[in-house]
Amino acid sequence: MITAIALDDEPPALEIIKGFCANNPTVDLKKTFTKAGEAFEYLEKYPVDLLLLDINMPSVNGMDFYKRVPARVMVIFTTSFSEYAVESYDLSAVDYLVKPYTLQRFTQAIEKANMAHELRQKAAVPGNDHITLRVDYGLVKIHFSDILFMEGLDNYLKIHLKDKNPVIVRMTLKAILEKLPAPVFVRVHRSFIVPLSQVAGVRNKMIVLHCGEEVPLSNNYEDEFMHLMNR
Repeated sequence: MITAIALDDEPPALEIIKGFCANNPTVDLKKTFTKAGEAFEYLEKYPVDLLLLDINMPSVNGMDFYKRVPARVMVIFTTSFSEYAVESYDLSAVDYLVKPYTLQRFTQAIEKANMAHELRQKAAVPGNDHITLRVDYGLVKIHFSDILFMEGLDNYLKIHLKDKNPVIVRMTLKAILEKLPAPVFVRVHRSFIVPLSQVAGVRNKMIVLHCGEEVPLSNNYEDEFMHLMNR
């Protein structure tokens, strides 16, 4: 079960969320808010897994509000307008609900949030947070959380890391993919593997990573990648 709060300036919208959550045993709605300041104070004191967030509010734009929220909190945007959808995925939103949405559509969004939460928990399990590879004449431990993306170079593999020099190993993409936790890592091109946690968005067949790098998305891998991103 995931914990959640909701922020919307319209009380009727919050009542709908309350009712939908009451019928869903996989989400525990802790509180609802009509004021952004109160919601932000709550998030600073009491960690939750998910934020159900309206975009068009008088005092603050939901997109701007979420940028201030701790990175660990997932978000499902709720709005009466569809034009923010692309920007929401650039912020790695779990889902984007256009009002008025149905119970079925709300349930699908919560299912996506639960699956994303499970992936995070699995990645955090001790002993399942790194891979050990042979580099030159020694062994190197690489933590999954440090990997930005992997690039295939014929029979070699270049692993790009946070704040560290890349590591080059004699291995194919196919071989290392079998050693990586799925679907935390996914192949997106014949020459690239990315961790889903590093994906900030997709633009014109290019995957934009949080680090600013861009990786091409191949037609052969697009369906699987988009399926995993939209779960």
